[in-house]
Amino acid sequence: MATILTVDDTATMRQMISFTLGSVGHQVIEATDGAEALEIARGRKFDLVIADVNMPNMDGISLVKNLRTLPDYRFTPILILTTESQDKKRQEGRTAGATGWIVKPFNPEQLLTVVKKVLG
Repeated sequence: MATILTVDDTATMRQMISFTLGSVGHQVIEATDGAEALEIARGRKFDLVIADVNMPNMDGISLVKNLRTLPDYRFTPILILTTESQDKKRQEGRTAGATGWIVKPFNPEQLLTVVKKVLG
């Protein structure tokens, strides 16, 4: 199973993601914003990163850009999970290096399907 870093400033959202992914055996580590996530990611390798866009200290797009500069995260799947559904934001995410985009509120089955797909 995969080790996944989930990044969201909302505790209930992190818990929902952790519960959903943990229920199928993934190990989930939580971070409250992009800055904390980057710090955690520098210390260990994750199979997948799932990040919100709108967070204090460092937003999700900046996190993706920063992660992509690290050798360990050049090809790691990074999913953006957000309430933002505008094409402009999606394009920004893609340009930064995001692998995929899931709009909140999400259905747990949908999350599991996307995670399974990006992890191969």
